[in-house]
Amino acid sequence: MKVLVINCGSSSLKYQLIDSETEQVLAKGLCERIGIDGRLTHRPTGKDKVEIEAPMPNHTEAVSLVLKHLTDPEVGVIGSLEEIGAVGHRIVHGGEKFASSTVLTDEVIAEIEKVSDLAPLHNPANLIGIRACMELMPGVPMVGVFDTAFHQTMPEVAYLYGLPYEYYEKYGVRRYGFHGTSHSFVSKRVAEILGKDVKELKTIVCHLGNGASICAVCGGKSVDTSMGFTPLEGLVMGTRSGDLDPAILEYVAGKENLTLAQIETVLNKKSGVAGVSGVSSDFRDLGKAAEEGNHRAAVAVDMFAYRVAKYVGAYAAAMNGVDVIAFTAGIGENDISMRAKILSYLGFLGVKLDAEKNNIRGEERVISTEDSTVLAMVVPTNEELAICRETVALV
Repeated sequence: MKVLVINCGSSSLKYQLIDSETEQVLAKGLCERIGIDGRLTHRPTGKDKVEIEAPMPNHTEAVSLVLKHLTDPEVGVIGSLEEIGAVGHRIVHGGEKFASSTVLTDEVIAEIEKVSDLAPLHNPANLIGIRACMELMPGVPMVGVFDTAFHQTMPEVAYLYGLPYEYYEKYGVRRYGFHGTSHSFVSKRVAEILGKDVKELKTIVCHLGNGASICAVCGGKSVDTSMGFTPLEGLVMGTRSGDLDPAILEYVAGKENLTLAQIETVLNKKSGVAGVSGVSSDFRDLGKAAEEGNHRAAVAVDMFAYRVAKYVGAYAAAMNGVDVIAFTAGIGENDISMRAKILSYLGFLGVKLDAEKNNIRGEERVISTEDSTVLAMVVPTNEELAICRETVALV
């Protein structure tokens, strides 16, 4: 079966067409600036990349353009749309309703709409992509794969906040966690690489990118994760603040004469390592600036490593032990020095870094020494493949 995987943002649309039997990517691409002017980058496997500027007033037009290129005689990879057996959609927030991937029906879509206020920047865009595909591919089964679903196995002690309980009962205020598709994929892949049953392992997955989160996976299930009610909680990230004293919000709002909405913008878009360093949210830029003597850039890098190590230590305690620490996503897979900084804090767990093995980018590998009692690994994530697998399993 050929599965089209769609990841729809407010003004963008990422896609991959995957042959589920071979798990080969047949084509992938990105539509950008939807609703503005429109740009498509289409990458068919084995053929030249295509880049075009084209009007995309809405997501339906963007999906239409993607389908046109997938079936184009010259740059396409399939003869007709009939070859697409199913579509898998990434959906950011499923609330408490969805603990697993789900075939999309009118009733399911209505439930997704109900929790859209929990992810106002993401769910509405996800729904637009779903409706666009349904309009252009009527009868093709659609599946929703939720970022939050993997974390629905967390116990109450992990997901409840120390707030009046009625806020949870009335408004659903609790830890939901994100990056669930990635955490699920990587924890399963760790078990495959090691030749073990995932139910036998205690794994801490470090999904480290511009958005970053840590997940404690015990016996194949998420038992705690660093992102919370929103993706703002947890680690210091590219532009997000991560954990902080909530009293700071009123204090800074008063000093700077800012509204709550403006404060939220600061926390999401002007904080993190970008805010601390004053340089960039890109760790490559920060590393270069630190080498040139920029103290704030150096502090931002060290701060990130420190926070990651603290969460790893906390989750080792939460699971009463850990077998594997797995690094994934942009920074986790590619930043050699960052992995070394993080692991330098964790010797007490019994993990020892092998510097030569760690000298890799984007490859699967155990990077700890043979005498380490806790393994450290690099495992590239593949959320699109995970969505494809979930979709095939359901349809």
